[in-house]
Amino acid sequence: MDYCHKHNLVEPEKAGAERRFGIRVTLPQGDTFARLIGDDWETIHWYSTEEERDDAYDNMATRHGYYRNTDDPTQILQKISR
Repeated sequence: MDYCHKHNLVEPEKAGAERRFGIRVTLPQGDTFARLIGDDWETIHWYSTEEERDDAYDNMATRHGYYRNTDDPTQILQKISR
């Protein structure tokens, strides 16, 4: 697989690594964004180590500077393992 864009979620040197630690991202029941992407939408990000996952979780849970003051992100983050 070619990795030509820096925004790809998988780093080429880690593409074949086993990933056992994840973060499930869902939306709360009745979220208005679900009207666009569906009530059953979810995505999972997988990581090789628990430390990588926990660092990513902390980053995802932080209110980033690109949100407007009136924005209230409602994603639900859940740490998972397999």
